[in-house]
Formats: sequence, C-alpha cells, structure tokens
Amino acid sequence: MTGTPTQDPTTDATAKPALVIRNASVLDVAAGTYRTADVVSVNGKIHSVEPDAQAPDGARTIDGTGKYVIPGLIDAHVHVVASSADFRSLTYTPPSYVYAQTARIMGAMLRRGFTTVRDLSGADFGLARAQSEGLLEGPKLHFCGHALSQTGGHGDMRLPGEDHDPNSRGCCGIGKVADGVDAVRAAARDEIRKGAHHIKIMASGGVSSPTDRIDSTQYSMEEMRAAVEEAEAANRYVAAHAYTARAINRALEAGVRSIEHGNLLDEESLRLFLEKDAFLVPTLVTYWALKEEGREFGLTEEMWAKVDSVLTSGLDAIARAHEAGVKMAFGSDLLGGMHRHQNEQFRLLGKVQPAIDAIRSATTTAAQLLGREGEIGVVAPGADADLLLLSADPLADIAVLADIADHLEVLVQDGAVVSQR
Repeated sequence: MTGTPTQDPTTDATAKPALVIRNASVLDVAAGTYRTADVVSVNGKIHSVEPDAQAPDGARTIDGTGKYVIPGLIDAHVHVVASSADFRSLTYTPPSYVYAQTARIMGAMLRRGFTTVRDLSGADFGLARAQSEGLLEGPKLHFCGHALSQTGGHGDMRLPGEDHDPNSRGCCGIGKVADGVDAVRAAARDEIRKGAHHIKIMASGGVSSPTDRIDSTQYSMEEMRAAVEEAEAANRYVAAHAYTARAINRALEAGVRSIEHGNLLDEESLRLFLEKDAFLVPTLVTYWALKEEGREFGLTEEMWAKVDSVLTSGLDAIARAHEAGVKMAFGSDLLGGMHRHQNEQFRLLGKVQPAIDAIRSATTTAAQLLGREGEIGVVAPGADADLLLLSADPLADIAVLADIADHLEVLVQDGAVVSQR
C-alpha cells in the first residue's frame, strides 16, 4: 500500500487564499535592517520573502511599493476582560456582559496592530478557543486564567469589611486566593488543567487592589517555588507581578520567568535578571493613562493616589534595564476605556531606547518569552503570516507605531487581510 502523497500547499484547494505583498521594504527585526522583497503567504504561513517571488494561482496581490512590512505586534501584558479599571466589578458583573465587552476590546487591539497578546489574568480557554476558531475577532490569546494571590494580596478584591470566601463570587474576577504551599500547588494545577499557557502570581502589592500596600511583598519563597515547580512540570512558566526591588528579587530567586512592571528595580535586580535569563515586562503606559484618566474609568481615589509612587520611577527602570542588557517585552496593562492608549507605550519606550529595540520588545523578544520564537514576531518563511504594512518607517520614528491609525495601510493575521486602508 502506498502512502498518501504530499500535497503542495500552494495548490491545496482547502488552503486559505494566498496573499502576496509586492516590492515592500521588509524589516528583518533581528538585524534591524530592511530589504526590498515580496512577501508570499500560503495557508496562513509565510511561504517566501524574496524579490520577484512567484505568486500562487489565485493569490491576492497588494502593492507595497514605498511602504514598510513589519511583523504583527505582540503585547505581553494585557487584560482583555478589563472593561473597567475597577477589577472588583468583574466579580459581580454577568459573564455574558463581560464577554461582550471583551469581544469589543479584543477587536480593537487587533486593529491597533496587535496580532498576539499574553493575558495576565481574566481570559480563559473559551476566549482563546473562540478566537482560534474565528468566532471572535482579536489577537491570538495566551492566557493564565486566574492569577494566584495570598489572602489580602493583589488578587484579593474584598474590602476590609467583607468576610465572604474570596473565591466564591462570580467567575470573571482576575484572582484566585490560595494560601500555603499545598493550596498554591492545587491552584496552579487547576489553572494548567484549564489550559493556561503560563501561571501568574502576585509577588507584591498593586494599584488596583483595595487592601494591600504597593511596597509589600507577597507569598513566601516556598509558595512561589511551589508555583514554579508546578509550571515547569507542565512545561509552562511563572510570571510575577512585582514593583519593589525586594519583591522583584525574591521572585527571581524563586525561579519566575518574567517580572511584570518592575518599576522599582535595583542593581541586584539587574544582576538576577541576567543570571536567571528572565524577562522584564515594563508597563509604563498604564500609569500614564491611570494618572490621566483612571478616575473616569472606575479607579477609586485611594487607588489613584498609589499611581504616583510607581509612575516616576518607570522610565528610569526601563533605561537601566536596557543598558544592562535585560530582555524586555512590550506590555501595556491598560484597563477600561484606557485600552485605546495601547500604542502610546512605543512613544514612552522611544524616550529611553532605540526604535529597533522598542520594536523587538513587541516582536522577537515577546515571541521568545511566549516560547514561540520563529513562529510569530518575524517576517520569515514558516512563521505565521501576521503582518503590518505601514506608510512610514518606524525605525526612523517610533511614533509611526504610537500613532498607528495614521500609518497602518494593511493588517494581516494568519494570511487573511483584516483591514486595508
């Protein structure tokens, strides 16, 4: 009996329509240089990047002359369910309404050029499946489910006068309270059972939680190590919310792969990032937006007052980490109506690092963090055909990506044109 012949994807009748972008300046993100080439997409993957490429029969052709092709962007810290800056509201809002709002938020993220995102609490298997099946327009979704928090930590949204079980109200909250090594192990295993791509722990206080201090440390070393062990056993990793140097350093010592925020890092933090080969995901734009608009979108006066303590140090942390060679991935962490400022993070990053490094943070470095090197974040054969065709050069001016609505000519996700000016 003979085997089934291998079919040429360029002639497969069931494949997605092919696409060719002709004669564009195509960015090699690793090298930081352009070359004039045609980009050919077949069945959702990049088939070739070369001059005068042969187009498959029936391919859609787009003229890229005078324009710039870069990979689809990756935001490594979002909350797609956060239609309000008040995370407490998610615990008593009907899931049907939360998911309707989420569909709107995800669709807008995609149209800002973000073809993949990493959700750091709130999103679940159902949202990721709906997007992958085409039921929901939005970025490809890497999710953690619920973030793990100690009692009274950044994932515990109870007010001081509330005594109910912290995990008993609603299904759409961002946190799951788990105290003690055994409880942390069980909680991590449960999120992995539900399909989590990574585990998130709250290793310090935060802005949007009602009872903790920004400068607190949260979880014991044993609890953090338990989460790391469970994630690694499932070939996953742990991301840790941490602001202060003390919280950052404890989490890195415990083996977490990425530090979220990291505004108050110190020299020891920089040493540990390099020693542990860990990632920093700064989210400066959220503090800028919270300061400007947080109260309008549900942030209480007490939470708003916390913002100043982390805002002023953020740019300095990014500059120091860049100079030290720490791997940094793009993150926005925006909430409520502030999601629309997502691309403003590029303008902030451009103040302290070259444009190419800001772009790498949202492409190749973010892909490495997600464990998808060579699959996303690059314009190269075999990668997902997630592409932005821009009217101006973002290497010459990073504001091209900050002001994406003015410059995005064509948006392609998995080889399909999502929008074209």
